[in-house]
Amino acid sequence: MYIAKTKKVQGSKTYHSTLVRESYREDGKVKSRTLCNLTKLPAKYIEQIKRVINENEGGFDLSDLELGQSYEYGGTFALRKLASQIGLDKAICSTKTQWRDDALAMIIGRVLYQGSKLSLVNMFKDTALWEIAGHEFGVRPDVKKHCYAPMDELLTRKNRIEVKLAKKHLTDGCIVLYDITNTWFEGEYKHSELAAYGKPKGGKYGYKQVAIGLLTDNNGCPVGVEIFKGNTSDQTTVLDQIKRISKKYGVSNAIFAGDRGMLTQKRIDEIRETDFKIITALTHSELRSLVDRESLQLDLFDQMNITEFSDSDDPEMRYMLCKNDNEMAKERSTRLAMIAKVSELLTTKAGVACKREPQKVAASIGRIFAKYTIEKFFSWKVDERGGLTWELKNDVIEKEAELDGCYVIKTTAASETLDKEATVDCYRNLQKVEQAFKNMKTVMLELRPIYHKSDERIESHIFIVMLAYYLQWHAVQKLKPLFEGDSKGQDKRWTFETAIERLKSIRKTQCLISGVPVKTEITT
Repeated sequence: MYIAKTKKVQGSKTYHSTLVRESYREDGKVKSRTLCNLTKLPAKYIEQIKRVINENEGGFDLSDLELGQSYEYGGTFALRKLASQIGLDKAICSTKTQWRDDALAMIIGRVLYQGSKLSLVNMFKDTALWEIAGHEFGVRPDVKKHCYAPMDELLTRKNRIEVKLAKKHLTDGCIVLYDITNTWFEGEYKHSELAAYGKPKGGKYGYKQVAIGLLTDNNGCPVGVEIFKGNTSDQTTVLDQIKRISKKYGVSNAIFAGDRGMLTQKRIDEIRETDFKIITALTHSELRSLVDRESLQLDLFDQMNITEFSDSDDPEMRYMLCKNDNEMAKERSTRLAMIAKVSELLTTKAGVACKREPQKVAASIGRIFAKYTIEKFFSWKVDERGGLTWELKNDVIEKEAELDGCYVIKTTAASETLDKEATVDCYRNLQKVEQAFKNMKTVMLELRPIYHKSDERIESHIFIVMLAYYLQWHAVQKLKPLFEGDSKGQDKRWTFETAIERLKSIRKTQCLISGVPVKTEITT
């Protein structure tokens, strides 16, 4: 008795059969006959029957053991479980549907792999991402049906999803952090109403861009993202965000923290007509004006102790005087380096003996000060022969240095609600929004390059990246004990990236015996 495999071709089709056969003699001739057909049995059962027939039941040689296909499993599984734990799946859609699982696959894929939607689909044999999303492993998902269609559906539910996140993380009287950044596009965006030329925050000139406003709680957990036209001014978005928090999220009063360039006096006056309070910092010119107006002693600025006082003209406005010695040294060093550079350039221009056109010389000096914005420290003049004379305003430089490292936080929140230490901490927490932008825009989540051309897909892509950061933020909270227990300096081992790589090293692997898949194991 033995097992035979046969192949039969009929037209364009090929049929494979697995049969149990035996040999016998008849009239002195060796013949064979089929006892049963095993074709429909799983391969591992056929292998077991083969061993029984060969009287090798229950054992195999180590040389028969092989490893088959292997693909990433641990990172996908861990982040999918985390998404369920924090309720992200229910926030996207309360019922389990294929489009929701596909959307979660894109969110998790953004944390694990980044890249385009097409590249994510093409990893169907390298990761369990699509298998866990309900697809048959080894079968390539359709990028239009399982990426673009879920993206469109996700965008229609964006408001509802953000409301659910806000209810979870924001309450009346809470602190809301807000900042705005931009990201540029490469290629043609002729039909986009969002992509426009504007002042870039990352120094990438000559490219169209969109502006992105991010709202987080006081711990930096994102709750909402808004996409604006690329030439939108930061401060013009503030009042709309206040209304959004109040009307859409149902938070009737809160403390709104924004940076000094965003919360101008005009915006603060607008917010005062609502039930919201603000936290921001003074610009350098406002700081100098406050020191002169209130006759403040400079020794009130201290790194160890925060001095608080109220505005003599506006008792509701509280000021916290702070100082950072590291920033003081940095600002002083930067100023001296810039003065030295400009002095060198001016000395070179002043050393030219030949006659020149005064207007051209003055224009070249203007270009220098346009690049190095420190003209207030210099006095210069061009005569009718184009000769340049200049000197430093040492009194202005000394007065400027007095405020090095000094900064002032201001708030309209009452001291009973927020004391001076908590107020300063809240403003410093804006760094967490900056960290969110850094993670979203760089190699961590790779917001750019953006491959989509329509405004709707651009918005949906940015929303997916924001939800990926929401998932990453919670993952970091879970991993805090690991990070806190880690070594320091050169002995430090763990970061979020290394933790993700360790999880991705957990793989799903086929075990083969004599080339037949008998079991699938998950590595440890």
